[in-house]
Amino acid sequence: MILVFDVGNTETTIGLFDGETMRGHWRIISGVERTADEFSVLLRGLLALDGFESDGIDGAAVGSVVPRVTESLVAACKTLSSGAVIVVDARAPLPIRVDVDEPLTVGADRLINTLAATRLFARDAIVVDMGTATTFDCITGDGAFIGGVIAPGVQTSLETLVRRTSKLPATELVVPPNVIGRRTEDCIRAGVMFGQAEAIDGIVRRIKKSWPGQQTPLVIATGGFAETFRTLCSEFDRVEPHLTLAGLQMAYAHLSRTAPKERAGRSAKAR
Repeated sequence: MILVFDVGNTETTIGLFDGETMRGHWRIISGVERTADEFSVLLRGLLALDGFESDGIDGAAVGSVVPRVTESLVAACKTLSSGAVIVVDARAPLPIRVDVDEPLTVGADRLINTLAATRLFARDAIVVDMGTATTFDCITGDGAFIGGVIAPGVQTSLETLVRRTSKLPATELVVPPNVIGRRTEDCIRAGVMFGQAEAIDGIVRRIKKSWPGQQTPLVIATGGFAETFRTLCSEFDRVEPHLTLAGLQMAYAHLSRTAPKERAGRSAKAR
């Protein structure tokens, strides 16, 4: 089995794969500073909590947009894994094309989404990834990332609103019962949730109008808020909450064939 890590600015999503089948998944906070030892203890605990043996980890793949987390996490994975530990970034030789002006600046998550969408759907697609930022990844059916849009995420919009207003309270992000709020919290929820939904649908429609091909792109929602917005956004064709994790598994399968063998097994520290 392999572990994969989608390291975002707010949360890190972890997946455990047995071949192409995801056996488990977890979320942890990215903003907490952790050493490699702390990551190792945390990962072993998460695996044990769901009945998995840490000695059964054969490899790991890390896709990160938070450099300060990457080094410690990779070091921890090397104490757990008996095989390759791979960092998936813009320099990784993935079987996709990055057709933009500055390919080395494209986030790992967007490249991984490109790989997953191309392998799973084999058609033009827009991946709407809803995390700290909401990104719109424009992908052609033959495996090219051609650019997209980056917008403030749902949680980011809420936090900015609350932080910059003196009397508005922090509130949980849930869908309110009505667009017309009768309590301050519901007014905030309506503005953020329905406002974000309309913004997402509007951007998707604009992208479709500018699409360079004749095929109407498939719209795939993923990320932490994808399920929440399933019924709010009319432009979504599919909701795949774990698309990026699936893409990391695909990236590992491709890259591990040529990855250098760093050692024969786990370090003595891991035993």
